[in-house]
Amino acid sequence: MVKLTINNQEIDVPQGTTVLQAAQQLEIEIPVFCYHSRLAIAGNCRMCLVEMEKSPKTIASCAMPVSEGMVIHTHTPMVEKARRGVLEFLLINHPLDCPICDQGGECDLQDITVAYGSSGSRFKENKRAVAEKSMGPLIKTFMTRCIHCTRCVRFAADIAGVQELGAIGRGENMEITAYLDQSITSELSGNLVDICPVGALTSSPYSFRGRPWDLVKTESIDVMDAVGSNIRIDTYGMRVIRILPRLHEDINEEWISDKTRHACDGLARQRLDQPYVRKNGKLEPASWEEALQTICEKIGTLKGSQIAALSGDMADVESMMALKDLMTKLRSPHTDCRQDGAVSVPQHRASYLFNTTIAGIESADICLFINTAIRQEAPLIHARLRKRYLAGGFKAFYVGGDLPTGRGFTFPTEHLGNHPALLEDILKTKHPVAKLLKKAQNPMLILGQSALRRTDGAAILQKCQEIAEEFDMIRPDWNGFNVLQQAAARVGGLDIGFVPDEKGYITHHILKACQKGDIKLVYLLNVDEIEAAQFGQAFVIYQGHHGDQGAHRADVILPGATYTEKEATYVNTEGRVQVTSQALFPPGEAKEDWRIIRALSEKLGKKLPYDTLGEVRLSMIDKNPVFSTQDTIVPSLWATFNLEGALDKTPFSAHSFNFYMTDPISRASETMATCTRELAPDSCRKKVHHG
Repeated sequence: MVKLTINNQEIDVPQGTTVLQAAQQLEIEIPVFCYHSRLAIAGNCRMCLVEMEKSPKTIASCAMPVSEGMVIHTHTPMVEKARRGVLEFLLINHPLDCPICDQGGECDLQDITVAYGSSGSRFKENKRAVAEKSMGPLIKTFMTRCIHCTRCVRFAADIAGVQELGAIGRGENMEITAYLDQSITSELSGNLVDICPVGALTSSPYSFRGRPWDLVKTESIDVMDAVGSNIRIDTYGMRVIRILPRLHEDINEEWISDKTRHACDGLARQRLDQPYVRKNGKLEPASWEEALQTICEKIGTLKGSQIAALSGDMADVESMMALKDLMTKLRSPHTDCRQDGAVSVPQHRASYLFNTTIAGIESADICLFINTAIRQEAPLIHARLRKRYLAGGFKAFYVGGDLPTGRGFTFPTEHLGNHPALLEDILKTKHPVAKLLKKAQNPMLILGQSALRRTDGAAILQKCQEIAEEFDMIRPDWNGFNVLQQAAARVGGLDIGFVPDEKGYITHHILKACQKGDIKLVYLLNVDEIEAAQFGQAFVIYQGHHGDQGAHRADVILPGATYTEKEATYVNTEGRVQVTSQALFPPGEAKEDWRIIRALSEKLGKKLPYDTLGEVRLSMIDKNPVFSTQDTIVPSLWATFNLEGALDKTPFSAHSFNFYMTDPISRASETMATCTRELAPDSCRKKVHHG
């Protein structure tokens, strides 16, 4: 530890800490532009200058490591004069367009100038003008405002892992640019707007749509993937205007993906705002009474074995709990939350979780990826893996199908091949990677959900368990076995038991039974990834919020609420229980999903035993105690899966995962449609759902 004094306050800090970091621990404010705690130190804006005793001039506190006995002063006349001078230089060429700048009210340059700047400037020269740059459909540039802090360059290189931004020219002619005016291809590019301390980089979809003081801010959780990023929803009137990240060190740090941030314009488009009933082959508007009565009349003619229920990728736990209870009362054993048919072992929680946890990635020293396009399936987890790589001492290997062009890993990863038989070779130590796994202290594997959708998904899952056990990935202090879920609802559905009963059918068998006529009614809860033809002649009830694929096939439509319109529980891929907050009300006659099912149960004479959201959650806790915790990792007991089957000789197919369109909300988004046209690889554009 090193002892130093800052503004007459003594503090002990670890060796290597900078003066700026030490001051922050004492809650002493030092203004910065180029410095960011998660980026490499640049030391080029000089705004953080402080006075150090026995030094003839001020020092840059962000780049100066502490030393024993150092004495620092942060608010002396010399420091104040230096800060005024720095701001005076920065504002020589900065345009005075704060009233029309989207960064107005959230601008570091505004705030710091008011606090530390002078009231005038001694420079009378004409301001320079810089041409705007093309950085894609998500980022709007005003490069005349740029102060050359290089935060964006360092973010692109270090966090996003794409070397697509840099500086050209020198001195007054220096410009930040995307080389050859190409679009930024990172799935994290929207974060460039957040880290820009001025209005040089702004959000193109949000441009001129609102001022921060006009917006109502609601803290919530993202459900566009299974990471569970913490977000802030900004609403204006009855619309979600933008979504920003919230700090959560163990999940998303302070970043979010572009889909999380920009798909919000799809929340208001193609919405279902009233019930519909199919009459004479056409869906027609109906009242709630008529829609529920139609369902009751149909169910009244059926046995429980002729009824099935499926839940989709964005269903909340409360609605799945209510639907499962209703199916139990109807004596239907056919329920499943795995609409893509991915294999899991519901009775063993560790079999479907990201057990290492997202933060735990930083302790791993080797990783084996198995058929996952992780950069697109979970950009924030991929960014955490890159962070681990940059720390040094990390090796990565990949077994699986070819990744989309330009969308592979952003850290060195050796592709071992695309044959499932490689797993057997690794297990039997016939492959060179086996020796590296044996030597590793904290090895981990990440199994992609797409591998579990194959016909030999059970064999792959079993083989991965054996690899984890063989190479010491399962210990009291470490669990390196990870399944990367893609759907926000999947872990919650498995935790609540939304799976077939003993004699029930899984999704594949439900669809086969529909085509044979054995199942005559299917209840779809936010199910939009199954082709309509697979339901045969079955009577389909669709409950959801968008007029997507499931609604087109439905015989009765019950309009539900999106994640921004309800308080609801979701469980992320690492098993962390989190709760969304209601930012606005559902449109028209749409209602919260669990309330719809509760009303239907009463209409059927099968009344569910809860009337309030709190009572539903108590039932969830009775079903699984994990729901008594929030924002906490509950370690899962390890057990043998005992799955049967042989590995298929068919190679893993190439990935065609379209990151920008994976669910009804993003498919309804104009912004995501533009991104698909301009940014998605050619192999991914044809497929607009999970692939």
